[in-house]
Amino acid sequence: MKLFYGMSAQKKLIITGLFFSTLLLFLISALAVFSIKDNLNMCYKYFGQVISKSLAIETVSLTRGLPKETIYNTLRTHSISIIETNEDMAFIEFKDSNSEVIYSTKNDGICSSRKSRVTVSSPLVVFQNGSPTAIGSVTIGLTGSIVDEVSSMTRLSLAIAFLIAWLTIALIIIMNTLIATKELRTLCDGVRKLSSGEFGYKINSKGVSKEAREVFKAFNNMSEKLHLYNESSVESLMLERNKFEAILMSIVNGVIVCDNNDRVVLVNEHAKQMLEVTDDEIINTNLQQYCDSNGIDAFEEKIKEFKNTPINQMVDKPLEFNIEVADKIFKTVISPMFLSNGDYVGYIVVLIDFTKEEEMNKMRSQFISNVSHELRTPVTVLRSYIDTLYTMGDEFDLETQKEFIGIMNKEIIRLHDMVNDILDFSRYQAKNVHLDKEMSDVSKLIQECVDRANVLAEEKEISIIVMIEPNLPQIPINYDSITRVIMNLLTNAIKYSPKGKKVKIKVEKVKEYLEISVEDEGIGISEENQKKVFDRFFRVENKTHTVKGTGLGLHLVKVAVEKHHHGKVFVKSKLNEGSTFGIMLPIKVEAEELV
Repeated sequence: MKLFYGMSAQKKLIITGLFFSTLLLFLISALAVFSIKDNLNMCYKYFGQVISKSLAIETVSLTRGLPKETIYNTLRTHSISIIETNEDMAFIEFKDSNSEVIYSTKNDGICSSRKSRVTVSSPLVVFQNGSPTAIGSVTIGLTGSIVDEVSSMTRLSLAIAFLIAWLTIALIIIMNTLIATKELRTLCDGVRKLSSGEFGYKINSKGVSKEAREVFKAFNNMSEKLHLYNESSVESLMLERNKFEAILMSIVNGVIVCDNNDRVVLVNEHAKQMLEVTDDEIINTNLQQYCDSNGIDAFEEKIKEFKNTPINQMVDKPLEFNIEVADKIFKTVISPMFLSNGDYVGYIVVLIDFTKEEEMNKMRSQFISNVSHELRTPVTVLRSYIDTLYTMGDEFDLETQKEFIGIMNKEIIRLHDMVNDILDFSRYQAKNVHLDKEMSDVSKLIQECVDRANVLAEEKEISIIVMIEPNLPQIPINYDSITRVIMNLLTNAIKYSPKGKKVKIKVEKVKEYLEISVEDEGIGISEENQKKVFDRFFRVENKTHTVKGTGLGLHLVKVAVEKHHHGKVFVKSKLNEGSTFGIMLPIKVEAEELV
């Protein structure tokens, strides 16, 4: 029923006409079939009575004057010949005047498969002394096959007549409807052309009624005006769209534009790179179905939250959250999108690469934790030894007291170096800081650093091998700064080397630079960590060592050499084989940089 009401008026008219014409023809045909069938049954019954009377007369004639012993055979022979030559007969039965069966084909089983539908009886009458006397009766059963054949032919004829009449009526109804709605369909076709953007389309008004001609004329005028307006506005619209897309594509952050059904309609190159997708994989898809690197729907839950929040709240405070794709963290902001008239049409998703900031936050937190621990350790040791000497100093001999003071001195030096690292980090990061340089002998600086590092090396039975190329030139450096750089490299090499190994420090001239490298036989660094080892707060995590630190040392080396000496830093390492850290200092610098 809903389908019928959803049809056009033309289809409704055709279907209604066909329905009622079909119903009328069906009723007429049904009445005709029932009437013909009743008449056939009545005629067939009369036909059976005629046959039974004829058979009765013929039987009386055949059996007249015959002895009783031969009557049975005569009736049997005559009955068999009639049934076998007449398919419409089911059985023949003869009875005497006492209703006793003289002979019946049923008893012989002749044509027993035939079923009787009509049974007719007639008396066997003879005339004695001029008056009729009944000597018995004959009964015949008719199968009605003739009636079935005639009925089938009648139904077939009526069906053919019904079909022809129905097709004729249907054709007349359809033709009338098509003629009546031709002008309306022409106008509908024109409207479809306009709705599909074919402005300027005109309807031919020849051969139509006066009223339709006026409507077609008005339609053609409207189509022409739309065509002129479209030509003037499409160019400006395309220009504005191209500007918008150009601006969108140039934004460094990822931008995804979705309609109100979560369908992605526009995405810039940065967003595709961040999400690792192509145009075919994301354009016209549902953004809620996108999965992050963990196989989790990255946007689904947050988009639902965005849609369930009043729009005015989202305007004042857009929804922010983080997603993770291929080990990268993206800060995501969803905000509503409106037309110039204020209509809500969808939302914009902005992706900001927050990976470095997140890593920096983690390293900063680790740095604070490490510094707190590193500061607490020497302070705790100093407090313990000072307290012991203060309360029980008189009980210790001179050697024990010297040992305590030596340990306290080492912890003070450790604390001093740590504070210097923190102060240097703060000082080196300043934009306007300038380190005074003077021409210095690097060989002397190296030897001083080795002498200082030997104390730490001897505790681990590590030997420091010095290899300095002869006749090296003096170079312009900030002596204190480079001293801390070399000490940092040496102490790191000693800390990360197993007991009894060697540390080599090598100084040589390489083109316009003086190269200083420190090689150890320690645990080594993976290729992945070699790229980050000079980053601030970064520390190589390894289960095989327990070396503590702030994560500032190598970063200070990089800043001191590259920013303040215009040099280079490098690292070469293999896991479980050792590492080589080095710096390259320029031999010549601008005169104004010297003291």
